[in-house]
Amino acid sequence: MILSDKLILEEIDKGTIIIEPFHIDCLGTNSYDVHLGKYLATYKDRVLDAKAHNQIDHFEIPKEGFVLQPGTLYLGVTLEYTETHAHVPFLEGKSSTGRLGIDIHATAGKGDVGFCNTWTLEISCAQPVRVYAGMPIGQLIYFVVEGRIGNLYNTKNNAKYNNKTTKPVESMMWKNTF
Repeated sequence: MILSDKLILEEIDKGTIIIEPFHIDCLGTNSYDVHLGKYLATYKDRVLDAKAHNQIDHFEIPKEGFVLQPGTLYLGVTLEYTETHAHVPFLEGKSSTGRLGIDIHATAGKGDVGFCNTWTLEISCAQPVRVYAGMPIGQLIYFVVEGRIGNLYNTKNNAKYNNKTTKPVESMMWKNTF
């Protein structure tokens, strides 16, 4: 079951969903619109290695915007910091974003119960497109969880993305054993 706007507001009142900053006009019928933060990042190396700590360069989106180029993976970040303590959050692109040829995540649209942070976006585009800090970029949808949670994300010893940040975070695949 997906939470409706009224249920999202009830969960915010209970403290099981936190969205900062929160603006009521960003609340849809069954989702909450999130916005592109002011930082983007790109990987320093063109060839990435799943076993290596691939380094990134952060940069601030200028006031006049930044033109994304096809063939480059950009890491972005949501302006909103969120916490989800009792539901599974899903981040999806907005249809208006998709109609500009922008994908906001390669595979990581689902968050875990207990995720407390901004969302790093894996942004790619079909053709050159100018983006701006603060523009609507996606929407959070909340799903009900059946059963009790035994291991919240923010309490896991091996959680790789728990450090609060306002900048995009690179892949931590290198921390896995394989």
